[in-house]
Amino acid sequence: MSRSPLLVFVAVAACGPKPPPADPLPDDLTTRQVAPARAPHSEIERRRDAACEALGPRLTACAIDDARATMSAEELAKLDIEKTAPVHTQKFIEACKGQTLSSRQVRVYEVCIREETACEPLEACLDNARPDAASQ
Repeated sequence: MSRSPLLVFVAVAACGPKPPPADPLPDDLTTRQVAPARAPHSEIERRRDAACEALGPRLTACAIDDARATMSAEELAKLDIEKTAPVHTQKFIEACKGQTLSSRQVRVYEVCIREETACEPLEACLDNARPDAASQ
């Protein structure tokens, strides 16, 4: 079984959250121009985004479970899971939504989310979403 998503989460979490950049704009909201968030245009994008939103918390929970099972109390304390987990869940969701996925890959995500309740089977199921998995 591949633990790469979990290891990546733990490795990134160990680095801790980065402080937010200073806001160079004045506090006067009338001078700020905020670009509207781009809404998904196609059905496949909407489905991808919904799958990403569902996968983020589940994969974070799996990573936390794995960390608790394999790390010492000191290592866990350094991770500061309570603060870093939501940050990394959001980063995963944003990166996931930034992908261009085929309809097959989106369908794999949807099926895995619906069918797999345990972490190891979920991770194994998600391996089927790899681009090269369709030809195997």
